[in-house]
Amino acid sequence: MDIYIVRTSILKSLTQSLHCLKGELLDIGCGKMPYRDYILNNSAVEKYIGLDIQNALKYDQNVTPDFTWDGKKMPFDKETFDCAFGTEVLEHCPEPEVVLNETWRVLKPGGTFFFTVPFLWNLHEVPHDEYRYTPFSMKRHLINTGFTNIQIHALGGWHLAMAQMIGLWLKRSPISRVNSIQKRLLSKFLMAFMKKLIRIGEKEKVHFTEGQMITGLYGLAVKP
Repeated sequence: MDIYIVRTSILKSLTQSLHCLKGELLDIGCGKMPYRDYILNNSAVEKYIGLDIQNALKYDQNVTPDFTWDGKKMPFDKETFDCAFGTEVLEHCPEPEVVLNETWRVLKPGGTFFFTVPFLWNLHEVPHDEYRYTPFSMKRHLINTGFTNIQIHALGGWHLAMAQMIGLWLKRSPISRVNSIQKRLLSKFLMAFMKKLIRIGEKEKVHFTEGQMITGLYGLAVKP
């Protein structure tokens, strides 16, 4: 219940962007590379390279990155990759433009960078949880590092935000420690409401206007 919306939203945004990914891809902050096989099987990507920070949190002991780096300079020559990919990683970067500058450097001209960042999410990987981005700050960082053709979209709006908060509250708040019978009854009651919110939210058109709520962002940017 807590991760359903964010995972399905990221997968949907990735699916819509697969046509922009090709050749040799760099996965920045790769973790356990959950989208590796999906990308290789459904896009023009021919080679997938995983990169993670040194001493990164291990999500799967059986998966290791192809390369690690110190957060300052990636261990690749300039203009090495046809595209780059970074999901839910920029919020953990103390200096995001350092990462974006390095991404720009290792991309070939015309290379595409696909990214996602959370907006509505609990503190995680504490104390290495640095930022929540608005579309305006995200665009500014990308422009500052030389990217063009920038497209930024919401992963979800008001309805998905409410559904996501219900899931997080049930699974991660102190309510998760109440009597198991009480929790089961509460979950059953809220699940029906949550499903209705998801159905509405999946059709919702989100515009970045005053008062809008978002769950997160995804986007594409190109190195000219």
